[in-house]
Amino acid sequence: QTQLVESGGDLVQPGGSLRLSCTPSGFTLDYYSIAWFRQAPGKEREAVSCISYPGTHTKYANSVKGRFTISRDNTRDTAYLEMNGLKPEDTAVYFCAATRNPSSGVCTFDKGRYVRWGQGTQVTVSS
Repeated sequence: QTQLVESGGDLVQPGGSLRLSCTPSGFTLDYYSIAWFRQAPGKEREAVSCISYPGTHTKYANSVKGRFTISRDNTRDTAYLEMNGLKPEDTAVYFCAATRNPSSGVCTFDKGRYVRWGQGTQVTVSS
């Protein structure tokens, strides 16, 4: 079964940092765009950031711009989300997702376009 596996979620104090990782199982991330989504209790799943293959284009939600950094290491077949300056409102389950890289080379926030998903990792920001 092909899927993605997230790791790195934890309980952290406001202002703290975490790095989430996303690795594939049963396939490789070559030629896939990667996105991170998050879902808080009672809210819809929302896009946080995405990165194209091989990494030339990135995009961020306004709520995380300047605090989060998405990256990928194609030699390790892994994508990352570096999160700094965490706030309580960042508390959510974070999911990574993959879709075939579009010919435009621009990644998308349209979650309907993403065909492979992970199970999620919990990030809790609280004092």
